[in-house]
Amino acid sequence: MPRVILPLLLAVIGLILFGQGAYIHAKALVAQVLLERAFEKSIVTGRETKPWSWADTWPVARIEVTRLRASTIVLAGSSGQALAFGPGHVERTPDAGERGVAVYSAHRDTHFAFLKNVVVGDPIDVTRQDGRTFRYRVDATSIVRFDASGIDPFVDGHRLVLSTCWPFDAMTQGPERYLVHATMVEAAADSR
Repeated sequence: MPRVILPLLLAVIGLILFGQGAYIHAKALVAQVLLERAFEKSIVTGRETKPWSWADTWPVARIEVTRLRASTIVLAGSSGQALAFGPGHVERTPDAGERGVAVYSAHRDTHFAFLKNVVVGDPIDVTRQDGRTFRYRVDATSIVRFDASGIDPFVDGHRLVLSTCWPFDAMTQGPERYLVHATMVEAAADSR
């Protein structure tokens, strides 16, 4: 009897863990569809649009890396609740296109998984909720401690930092962050 129960118990635990992991990725994918709709509505109406009625955040930008066919909707704020559904615009940093450093953060295994394939020279387009698109070019990457990024959001120039946990293949959260640094190269006309 114990020979049957132990393998069965281990199989059930394995299925539960697999289900939890699949749920996180499914939630991230479904959320991006709802966020995309809300973002498009924000551009058309000029008003903040929540993706679902109980949301405590709303879409503020779209980040695209065309070479990688990567596109993700960014939410206002970088709380744990917001990051469960998409990248977050880090509080007290400028919006894309404004003077200073716009900082966006997301999980390495969902919305910012593509960062591991970003290389120096890649263009990154950021479209804001007002419909304006700004192009940045990646000029560096770095690995820093979460509490020692060295990012001053109010420096001169127009810069962008995308931040996620490091290393990409880790199973648990650690103290290091992977940063993609980019400088604005052009501001496009309204994309409306």
